[in-house]
Amino acid sequence: MEAEKLFLLLSLLMLQFSSCTSQDSLKTNQTIKEGDLLISEGNIFALGFFSPGSSSNRYLGIWYHKIPEHAVVWVTNRNDPIIGSSGFLFINQYGNLVLYGNDDQKLPVRSTNVSVEENDTCAAQLLDSGNLILVRKRSRKTDRFITSWRSAEDPGFGDFSVRTNPNGSPQFFLYNGKNPISRSPPWPWRNQMSLYTSTFVNDPDEKYSFYTVPDDSFLVRLIVDHSGLVKVLTWRESDGQWKDYWKTPQFECDYYGQCGAYSTCELATYNTLGCACLPGFEPKYPMEWSGRDGSGGCVRKRLQTFSVCDHGEGFVKVENVILPDTSAAVWADMSKSRADCELECKRNCSCSAYAVIVIPGKGDGCLNWYKELVDIRYDRSSESQYLLLV
Repeated sequence: MEAEKLFLLLSLLMLQFSSCTSQDSLKTNQTIKEGDLLISEGNIFALGFFSPGSSSNRYLGIWYHKIPEHAVVWVTNRNDPIIGSSGFLFINQYGNLVLYGNDDQKLPVRSTNVSVEENDTCAAQLLDSGNLILVRKRSRKTDRFITSWRSAEDPGFGDFSVRTNPNGSPQFFLYNGKNPISRSPPWPWRNQMSLYTSTFVNDPDEKYSFYTVPDDSFLVRLIVDHSGLVKVLTWRESDGQWKDYWKTPQFECDYYGQCGAYSTCELATYNTLGCACLPGFEPKYPMEWSGRDGSGGCVRKRLQTFSVCDHGEGFVKVENVILPDTSAAVWADMSKSRADCELECKRNCSCSAYAVIVIPGKGDGCLNWYKELVDIRYDRSSESQYLLLV
């Protein structure tokens, strides 16, 4: 399932417990200035000042240290470039990482906002994972996501981002501003990319994913570029280049809601429409569909516009699909039988569909939809899921 290969975590600022004493660490009142580097213990990542492309602006970032190209994975002052070479980073007496653009220390470019006891000692450490961690006694919840650069030479915040939508069953979304462009299937996911092993933590207090490359045998990056593509890149030693391993969106059905509500999307030939209405539905705008435009979606057939609940309708099984957007779906229960799942949906006339989902370590769960069914894509793989449509 191509969409499930989406979205590795990039190196982001994290706050957690640690202890550190080496060239990979910065302690209270120490500084990183122009020409200085923090280098992770395994010599994998470096932190320092750089200029992207032909730009003369200076930024504080993290990049791969072992390869000649500065493949930058994190930038702290993306929207606040430093003019000149007098910028420096240090940890002040309050335990905050502070970046200044010049020596007068009057106006910080960026700063963390933490609070520690007066006698506490703080340090920042660059890990071999590419994460910069700030040592402190307490941690806080953060919403971490990946944002594109404005251009190849400007690391300022661009228009595109990859975020986790935790509502219903968690999904990864690619956004242009606030508009969804593409999404992954909902949790739980199956790892189908041989480059790494993946783990997703889905607890009430936190939801996050992390990926591990076996034996650190090769380098893998995920980026959202300024054109709006999410790419997985691997480093090719033979010619010293990053090679595209996978990218999205590429095909018609990769785009969110391509066929509107209550319809499915399947890759089609040049002269055919890839959209099809779900059983019991018909095109909302027949003339547009005849012109191969299915974006208007489908509505329940005219002879069936009465309440299906009042007439005791059953369910139609829609197989070989990636489940609809689950942002407005609700877990009815994570331990019910399949018969109980159907009964749960029948009890509420607003329930438009349900799916029985196998949750690792917990058995079957019931996921119910109470609004329009949007962004259903066909997947002919043998392990694809199915939807029970009212």
